[in-house]
Order: sequence, then structure tokens, then C-alpha cells
Amino acid sequence: MRIYLIGYMACGKTTLGKELAHKLGLSFLDLDKYLEKKYFKTIPRIFEEEGEGGFREKERACLHDVSDFEDVVIATGGGAPCFFDNVQLMNQTGTCIFLDVDPEELADRLMTSKTERPLVKDKTPEELVGFIEGMLEKRRPFYEQAEYCITGSKITVEELLSRIEFEHE
Repeated sequence: MRIYLIGYMACGKTTLGKELAHKLGLSFLDLDKYLEKKYFKTIPRIFEEEGEGGFREKERACLHDVSDFEDVVIATGGGAPCFFDNVQLMNQTGTCIFLDVDPEELADRLMTSKTERPLVKDKTPEELVGFIEGMLEKRRPFYEQAEYCITGSKITVEELLSRIEFEHE
């Protein structure tokens, strides 16, 4: 079993992913953390040294690595499904779930986040909402290719489990 959680930054992929993995008796993997360990650099550092293009190539390589892992819930980076053939790979190798959270809620979460996020740093709350809306408009066609779409500002693991049928072998 392999479950991919996709969606914009701060939609809850990591938090829900850990809880979902625990409830299903699976391992949890954060693709961004995996990437940082594999390349011995933080994501902001990779962006700084190689730009977004270099980062996306590394992210793609890591996604291919983890697509062979068994019994795992994988929280992807927000942009991961939107580049190369990544969303197709996720759909072919596992169950893909889009966590669809509204832009205002995402902006609130990002403003209080302690995680450094290169694409949104130094933005005011108003700029951030506008930026998120624009990014979601571009990314939504990729996100919506997921097998499941769960919408809400406070998505819970119980809601995920009740709305999605997992074949647990």
C-alpha cells in the first residue's frame, strides 16, 4: 500500500499523513525531508544554489525513489505533482489524495509557520492570499488528477478514512 498526499503548502499533508500512517499501521515519509537527507542540503539552500529548476529535478528523482517503497504514506511537497510526469507516477503507483484547503486558511497557517518556505517568504498577509490564489489556479489542474479530493479548512484523519476506501492487505 502506498498513499500520496498532495496539495498546497500548509494544507496538512505532513500532519494528516503522520496520523493516517499511524491509524493504518503504515510508515510515514515526508518527501521534502527525504530530499534534504538524500542531498545533504536544506530546500532553501537548494533553491538558492540551483534555482527552482534544480530543486524540481531532485524532487522528481526522490519521488521515483519513494514510489517503490511499500506500506507508506507520503506527504509530497506542494509543487511536486505539478512538474514532469509526477502526478501520473503517483496515480500509477499508489492512491493519490488532494487536500483542498481555501487560500485564506492556507495564508493564516503559512504566516504562523516556523518552516522556511522560499516561495512565500517576505510577503504580507494580503500579498500571500493573492499569491496562493494565483498558484492554486495554476496547480489545481494537476491536484485534481488525484483519485480523491477532500475539501475543507479543518480536514481530519477520521474524515479521510470515512471518505476513502483503502484496500489494506
